[in-house]
Amino acid sequence: MNIFLFSAILLFATMSALFVLAVRLKDNSIVDIAYGAVFVLLAWSAWTAFGAYEPRAFLMLALVTVWGIRLALHIAARKRGEKGEDFRYRKWRESWGETFYWRSFLQVFMLQGSVIFAVSLPVLLVVKDSGPGLGWLDITGTAVWAVGFFFEAVGDWQLLKFKRNTANSGKLIQHGLWKYTRHPNYFGEATLWWGVFLIALNVPFGYLSVISPLLIGFLLFKVSGIPMLEAKYEGRPDFEEYKKRTNALFPWFPRETKEGDDAR
Repeated sequence: MNIFLFSAILLFATMSALFVLAVRLKDNSIVDIAYGAVFVLLAWSAWTAFGAYEPRAFLMLALVTVWGIRLALHIAARKRGEKGEDFRYRKWRESWGETFYWRSFLQVFMLQGSVIFAVSLPVLLVVKDSGPGLGWLDITGTAVWAVGFFFEAVGDWQLLKFKRNTANSGKLIQHGLWKYTRHPNYFGEATLWWGVFLIALNVPFGYLSVISPLLIGFLLFKVSGIPMLEAKYEGRPDFEEYKKRTNALFPWFPRETKEGDDAR
């Protein structure tokens, strides 16, 4: 068995178990909590079965572990302050009707597992063959990852803190990193996977792992990230004003508008 078949089987078993748990809890949004943790499980399991004691492998494992555990803990903390199933999954539960269970299995859990497999490609390639000693691509990739991790972690923390303040009920966060991009956490997520890709360029066929950051960027910018989230706020005057002066993804100084500065 090679590392890719091993990973596919592990992901199928893991996501199937999560589906069974979600059915019992009547909450498909647990898949979001598990998302980062499954990356960590896959990376360490693949390394245990196929990896070697090489610096690049340990660097990759460290980056994925720090990112994955932080993300899982953050989403768990965020969910603790919410009631019931996340609005996206609740909407699907209502609209799918009698097809809910099999569509949940395929379109939520198996699709999520497929995304994890594709995004983990640079990790698997490095674990499979760590290549030569660490070099400038590793340093550059780690630096890019660090920038992305900063935006994701700080953006998530600022948003969580903002939402837990009852005085902000019904308001939009427009300060901190959110002053420069409407989605600093998504920008961070997309950026850190480009860093992981740069590290993977050191190993055989590492260039193929470009699918990882490209897929993340596509999902966040065009599919389940920005479009789905911003659909909730379309038409709100404060959001429309915020949208005019603030980039969707790439951080930049806010543009001036006739209505003036941001309203916190």
